[in-house]
Amino acid sequence: MSHVFPRHCHASLPTVSHGAGAYLYDQSGKAYLDGSGGAAVSCLGHADPAVTGAIKGQLESVAFAHTGFFTSEPAEELADRLIELAPQGLNRVYLVSGGSEAMEAALKLARQYFLEIGQPERSRIIARRQSYHGNTLGALATGGNAWRRAPFAPLLMEVSHVSAAYAYRGQAPGESEAAYCDRLIAELEAEIARLGPENVMAFVAEPVVGATLGAVPAVEGYFRRIREICDRHGILLILDEVMCGMGRTGTLFACEAEGVAPDICAVAKGLGGGYQPIGAMLCAARIYDAIAAGSGFFQHGHTYMGHPVAAAAGVAVLDRLVGDDLVGRVTPMGDLLRQMLVERFGQHPHVGDIRGRGLFLGLELVADRESKTPFDPARKVNATVKKAAFEAGLICYPMGGCVDGKLGDHVLLAPPFILTEDQAEELVDKLETGIEAALA
Repeated sequence: MSHVFPRHCHASLPTVSHGAGAYLYDQSGKAYLDGSGGAAVSCLGHADPAVTGAIKGQLESVAFAHTGFFTSEPAEELADRLIELAPQGLNRVYLVSGGSEAMEAALKLARQYFLEIGQPERSRIIARRQSYHGNTLGALATGGNAWRRAPFAPLLMEVSHVSAAYAYRGQAPGESEAAYCDRLIAELEAEIARLGPENVMAFVAEPVVGATLGAVPAVEGYFRRIREICDRHGILLILDEVMCGMGRTGTLFACEAEGVAPDICAVAKGLGGGYQPIGAMLCAARIYDAIAAGSGFFQHGHTYMGHPVAAAAGVAVLDRLVGDDLVGRVTPMGDLLRQMLVERFGQHPHVGDIRGRGLFLGLELVADRESKTPFDPARKVNATVKKAAFEAGLICYPMGGCVDGKLGDHVLLAPPFILTEDQAEELVDKLETGIEAALA
């Protein structure tokens, strides 16, 4: 009997044996193509010798030193590298152990910043419905994933949620993309006015929405207008790039494609590539300077923040992503994979939308393609796709509730940047097996 507390008490899972390249293997020797990088984590694939070598080398020096007493060379180097590569204005890096921690740090820093500059009335957060920002209570409250929020609603702080930039569902028939964008912006402006601009602390969003919607980018110009609104009202723009950042969408930071820079940015997942648990919160110089000139102390912290081994892994991952230009493979390989998906599923009666950016792609599954009617959740289409694809040797990331938290099924794909053309074809073949099994 296992004493591990699993994600699902009634699931029987194979035991992983080893990984190599784009594949994981169980103890029987069966290979699984990692078509989602776990949860958009394994950007380099598995057993990358440069990263494992960096981890081993750091372990031979020092494994852990608490940041209340020491800084470390890997932490300093990783912070320097991230700021060198980050959007203009970001100046400081707060290293943590994952995405939820990075988002909690972002929210608490935003609040403390306004206390430090004498605007204590600013405490309200505006985020978007059908977003996901982590599972800790602050991040969960900020996210708009209804299913995840519901059991813990009595514990969550009050957050305003406006519509997601989800054109497949939100754009009205005959409405231009520009008009749809206008409507989204007007909704945000109305919510700011309702709350009182002087009370709003931050607007929080994923540049490309991941787990909850399945790789949904915003419409053209949306984030530039969001940036203008935040600047006009003195609101901080917090971008959650935990899943979509670190090259996943074709640029190291996903917001580069939107032509904006945030005040605070959260990254994780691809920063460590799965080799170590690591995340980072990056902030603008003026935010750090306000604290440095005021209390001098960010009232936050975690035991394993700035962990030397995790930081060494992060440096090695960045060397591979940027130094070896693996990020440069993302757009062409993503275009190829998307073309294959369109050729295979573009006219499928139950595939309503194929979307995404780079190697961050999603398919929305529908009961009726013309009306966009979702499947009855009781059918558990997404769970059946996941199970059947896994049996066929493909790891993918299906989820339910993309329409409203209950209705809607999608499949998220986030394969490693080392994916080959043959492996892309294998991915599509095995995904078809999973989808057809679910719809049979």
